[in-house]
Amino acid sequence: MKYIFDQGKIVDESEVSVSVRNKGLNYGMGCIEGIRAFWNESLNQLFIFRIDSHYKRFHYSGNSLQILIPYTPTQLIHSTIQLLRQNNVREDVYIRPICFKGANTLRPDLLDPFNRVSIYCTSLIYIPKPALKVGVSSWTRPGNNVIPPQAKSTASYLNGGLAISEAVSNGFDETILLTDKGNVSEGPGENIFIVKDNKLITPPISDNILPGITRATVMQIAKNELHLSVSEQSLARAELYSADEVFFTGTAIGIKPIVNIDHRIIGTGKEGTVTQNIRFHYGQIVRGNNPRYSGYCTPVY
Repeated sequence: MKYIFDQGKIVDESEVSVSVRNKGLNYGMGCIEGIRAFWNESLNQLFIFRIDSHYKRFHYSGNSLQILIPYTPTQLIHSTIQLLRQNNVREDVYIRPICFKGANTLRPDLLDPFNRVSIYCTSLIYIPKPALKVGVSSWTRPGNNVIPPQAKSTASYLNGGLAISEAVSNGFDETILLTDKGNVSEGPGENIFIVKDNKLITPPISDNILPGITRATVMQIAKNELHLSVSEQSLARAELYSADEVFFTGTAIGIKPIVNIDHRIIGTGKEGTVTQNIRFHYGQIVRGNNPRYSGYCTPVY
């Protein structure tokens, strides 16, 4: 996709550069957001999913990290729609807004006012496996007084990168991180749910998780469409092993079942009924096929 948004304009990506001296590059002083748009062939339409919520979270991340976003959510929504049109996107696509400290100064502080925003989009095929084999990481999720986990900071993804690399080296597809107290937190880029006795359980925000937008949508689906009990509560590592079903949620990954954790089979070893039903409803909602959730889908064309 040829065009990106950078510093208030839509330009050819080949025209954009960032100095190797840039403070965002050198020190990880930035925040990101991840947004999906889904192509509906029958309607000949591209729908951006929950773009308002994503750009509100983008601003929340910036405020938390003292990296203030120099564009309003409304301006960013308009620019994102224009960017998708300019690229003539007619397929599922991932959209990545990033705001980073644009100065080239050496001092690693957050006080300079120059915050640069770029947006690019890319085709996305995320883990084609129908179900995942994961391992609990030896790396701990950063706590609330380390780097705020409720903000999508660029620096915090080093933690996830270390955890993923360890997991893949050990033969797993993905990993689960714990808090410093040993509670289940989340994946390196995903929230986690378990199903136990026909109840849906997910870790609370206080267990160092990102308040995921897909996570919130799944909780709505479970309550409104499947009439399941949903609770946010801390989970011990062993509770993963005894769950009937476990699955990840995230903007990039969607809904992805986990069938093996630390070489232990979860449930029947296949995608469970609850996960399958949630994944079905989610797929209908994001493509604009469920009118009850039409307010979540912003048409591009």
